[in-house]
Amino acid sequence: MAHELTVQELEKFSADFNKNPENKVIARAAQRSGVLEASYNDRVQSKLTRVFSTELDTDNVTNQKHSGRCWEFATLNVLRHAFGKKYKAKNFTFSQAYNFFWDKIERANMFYNRILDSADMPLDSRQVKTDLDFAGSDGGQFQMAAALVEKYGVVPSYAMPETFNTNDTSGFATALGDKLKKDALVLRHLKQYGKDDEIAKTREKFLSEVYQMTAIAVGEPPKTFDLEYRDDDKKYHLDKNLTPLEFLHKYLGDIDFDDYVVLTNAPDHEYNKLYGLPAEDNIEGSIRIKLLNVPMEYLSSAAIAQLKDGEAVWFGNDVLRQMDRKTGYLDTNLYKLDDLFGVDFKMSKADRLRTGVGQVSHAMTLVGVDEDNGEVRQWKVENSWGDKSGSKGFYVMNNEWFNDYVYEVVVHKKYLTDKQKELAEGPITDLPAWDSLA
Repeated sequence: MAHELTVQELEKFSADFNKNPENKVIARAAQRSGVLEASYNDRVQSKLTRVFSTELDTDNVTNQKHSGRCWEFATLNVLRHAFGKKYKAKNFTFSQAYNFFWDKIERANMFYNRILDSADMPLDSRQVKTDLDFAGSDGGQFQMAAALVEKYGVVPSYAMPETFNTNDTSGFATALGDKLKKDALVLRHLKQYGKDDEIAKTREKFLSEVYQMTAIAVGEPPKTFDLEYRDDDKKYHLDKNLTPLEFLHKYLGDIDFDDYVVLTNAPDHEYNKLYGLPAEDNIEGSIRIKLLNVPMEYLSSAAIAQLKDGEAVWFGNDVLRQMDRKTGYLDTNLYKLDDLFGVDFKMSKADRLRTGVGQVSHAMTLVGVDEDNGEVRQWKVENSWGDKSGSKGFYVMNNEWFNDYVYEVVVHKKYLTDKQKELAEGPITDLPAWDSLA
């Protein structure tokens, strides 16, 4: 039944607020400094010590700046740590712009495929509107980055440097999104009127235009480059005229993306089940997005095992919750908003997902963990927001935050149980683009 607010109710609300003199003191603090600063809990720093029982040897962090490329950065950070460990070059970095370029082209192709597949649906249908909403977007998943690396290889950062439009993708994303949406109307029209002979030619023209736009905004990717670096012992290395795929296979050929599994913890979904997100796959016929949903303890144990074996861990999380960018603290008790407002904010992880409060909003890299007699105390996190946030770009996360706000970890299948290995190779239940895991 609809309820209309009355003057009497509003007067009662005001009276309830004003009868507690503490409310005015709290209000002055919140209004002067903001609700987060006013509710900041200084006590968390005494427990987040930044000392870890297991810690990878890392150095400088990367910076995605004003872009949604965290999923690419986290993936290439895992790869660069593998390269750095193998070749004693821990400051080596890969070009994010290179993979960004190919993602725009491949994602446009997938967009056209989906638009043609749904051409018989109304333009205002949920499926078509969702497809249109994704046009030109930056966000992604681990398997999307893996698919790009597998098909196109990688290059050092100096071989294809960042540009204004990779550091701040908003302008190009808007332009590309507008173009793709206009193209969608044309392709839908051709499909609806049975002009199949024109579709291939029109799609090719559109893709050529997307390539042109991306080359103008980002620059064309190099076909070959010279690998040149000094290792940690100051020894000089030069390997000339490599293609991006030759570089990948020669220097990182022992990494097989098929050996890695995304473990997810989504208690609003059935556990021990493999889910797919076909609406987010970015390369036709390549690596699919697959998420094996398991209880949280398996994400933790697998991530710890991989770290102890010296390998970084990609993880998806909701970074905007209980996070302080300046200190790099990730702690469930960082902001005491319930105390500030006198309101109970507690929700289960499942309910947060069901209502949209919880989401995978960011990807980072686990590079350390601190345990005491088998109990996890804190995690070391490598972010991709530059070295001015956190401790030179590194964050520290308490285990409660890990349990509450981490939704995905990418681990080698050797850390899975036999049953989980079987499930990871089994049938996939595809989820729609509007699912809580998307």
